[in-house]
Amino acid sequence: MGSSHGGASALVALCFLAELALRGAGAAGEPLVPAIFVFGDSTVDVGNNNFLPGCKADCRANYPLYGVDYPSGEPTGRFSNGYNLADHIARFLGFPESPPAYGSLPLEGIIGQMMSGINFASGGSGLQDVTGKALCGRVHSMSDQLDRFTSVVQMMGNGSYDLASRSLVFISVGSNDLFEYAGGNATLAPTRNDTAFLQGLVASYRSYLQELYAAGARKFSIVSPSLVGCCPTQRFAGWLKNDTDGYGCFGTANNLSRQLYPMVLSMLEDLSLGLDGMNYSICDSAALADSVFNRTVSPMAVLDTGCCGGSGRFGSAKCDKSATLCPNRADYLFWDGFHPTETASAVPALAIFADPGMFVHPINISTLAAL
Repeated sequence: MGSSHGGASALVALCFLAELALRGAGAAGEPLVPAIFVFGDSTVDVGNNNFLPGCKADCRANYPLYGVDYPSGEPTGRFSNGYNLADHIARFLGFPESPPAYGSLPLEGIIGQMMSGINFASGGSGLQDVTGKALCGRVHSMSDQLDRFTSVVQMMGNGSYDLASRSLVFISVGSNDLFEYAGGNATLAPTRNDTAFLQGLVASYRSYLQELYAAGARKFSIVSPSLVGCCPTQRFAGWLKNDTDGYGCFGTANNLSRQLYPMVLSMLEDLSLGLDGMNYSICDSAALADSVFNRTVSPMAVLDTGCCGGSGRFGSAKCDKSATLCPNRADYLFWDGFHPTETASAVPALAIFADPGMFVHPINISTLAAL
């Protein structure tokens, strides 16, 4: 990753590039793409689970202290103190924030909203249809999310294909699959087949991308799972299992993250060769997390403890109105036991948008948007 000085210089360069791009978007008076369509899990959900009957409270973020730093100061369903990754990406592209949650839209407003984008993401979901259901009761799986998108595209009829092809599809998913697998199978190591499990995730990912392509999508921004073993709840799990890596994180979970990225990258390279006009950008979130934990790229001081929770090892307790709240939220990497703060989410968003090739390949989304 280079020296600390090199990492800091790289971050400054990224900030400069992003500022230029933001100024350009503002000067043009319109976003860099017609619309953004968001798919995935709680890293990008802006409230879909709020409208999902049977979804348990643990998989919703519609109560205080969530949203304490959001412009309204109210919880919205974002698993954050303020903006999340989808919001930051949308802002870099020239939108005010993430497009609204599909579940929040009246039926008669869905087609009109498609013209600037919709967020289909669901906290707790994963690449497998079963992921999240044990913890959450109900989630919108990736299959569900794509069904919603393709059905709206079909309802739109003429023009929908052109809109989809010029817009950005943004996907952040896979972490929950790794959480559940690492947590449920860590004691079954002799019978576990990590490679087969990861290959199954990649095969599912491939089929979802093919389905989106068939609906007209051509520009794909993919975020691979970060070092999932480093969030406070997983640090605690690794400590209990005596399975920690050099960062004090859950080693088994982080190993899965490191293995998954090159497999998804290889899949994207192969898939794009056979799909005319497909372009993609993928963020190596595990490598980016390495730079954060090595403190070569990190504006945050507290990297191991949740800001909202306080009690328990690593501050991994439930984040609700009775939780202890740190006053200096911009100093914390983690907001609660699983999710980054608004400040922390801006770091990968900045890389995804403007990175010259350290963590994002083969192009960043400012380049992708311009294609």
